[in-house]
Amino acid sequence: MRREEVLKDKVKAIDFDRIETVSDLMEAYKDSSIQSRALATCAAALENALEDEDRPTVILGLSGALIAGGMRKVICDLIKKGVVDVIVTIGAIPYQDFYQARGHHHYKCSPQIDDLGLRELYLDRIYDTIVDEEKFRETDEYIGRIAESLEPRPYSSREFLDILGAHIDDDESILSNAHRHGVPVFAPALNDSSIGIGLTHLYARKRGSGEPTMSLDPIRDNYELTQVKIRSEKTAVIYIGGGIPKNFIQQLEVIAEMLGHDMGGHHYAVQVTTDVPFWGGLSGCTFEEAQSWGKINREARKAVAYVEATIGLSLIAGHILQKGVWKGRDRLRFHWDGDELTGIERVSP
Repeated sequence: MRREEVLKDKVKAIDFDRIETVSDLMEAYKDSSIQSRALATCAAALENALEDEDRPTVILGLSGALIAGGMRKVICDLIKKGVVDVIVTIGAIPYQDFYQARGHHHYKCSPQIDDLGLRELYLDRIYDTIVDEEKFRETDEYIGRIAESLEPRPYSSREFLDILGAHIDDDESILSNAHRHGVPVFAPALNDSSIGIGLTHLYARKRGSGEPTMSLDPIRDNYELTQVKIRSEKTAVIYIGGGIPKNFIQQLEVIAEMLGHDMGGHHYAVQVTTDVPFWGGLSGCTFEEAQSWGKINREARKAVAYVEATIGLSLIAGHILQKGVWKGRDRLRFHWDGDELTGIERVSP
């Protein structure tokens, strides 16, 4: 270690006389410190993935109250511009997207509002946001009717969420845009959401009458997404939060190895989280820890920012979208035959 080498890169003050856009701000963050520089490092890693000539498959893992947090259109724009190719999420995100596509809304409130009073009004609180329980139940029943119309057999979450997307005519809907642009959306714990409530209501009715009904097959989710990994020359992962989506994406390499395909781990890895590694949970585990499992490539470009999800996602997405890194990049088309991924086709934008 040489003193001159350690002291060669100066921290530069954020100068708003030179900043006009989110992308300008992110560029300035590269010479700042703490989590602003960490966020800029995440954005740079994603830029590298999008500029990679090998055209990595970009898998976006989403958890948390992102729809309540106003991130719906941000995620839609990432789909529309071809920034992300596959989404893995919790059930609440596609459900609340579907709820809004039905013309319903989220409403602002104080976190100190009277929750017992809200219960009397059939209004539900998500921190500082309110949803309409009556409209939730109406949406649950509507999803149940869609499911009732389907052939009574097992479905992957990808298959079922694509069906829901086909029932939506909303240009700012995640599911609608995913269906339109061929972006697979997986929610391996879909039953742990209001979609699961609607399907449970259907199951109870059909059980009472002895009629068969559709069901969800989470192991088929594993099999389908692992095929995406196996058929991709490289993969880039973006984790907003952690939880089930992160673990589901991380374990693809392990499943691929068991199926006879050592893919070398994900080649790019970015995470925005508020969790920390020393609790031992997956949401906060480092990419270095994941390398011990072979889930992240030895030479991967990786970065983590400890920032709240709605702030981190909107700033990174704003930078990528405004900078135009996505322009001219081929889209991917996934060709499915039931649960088999028969090929991934690169299509000019």
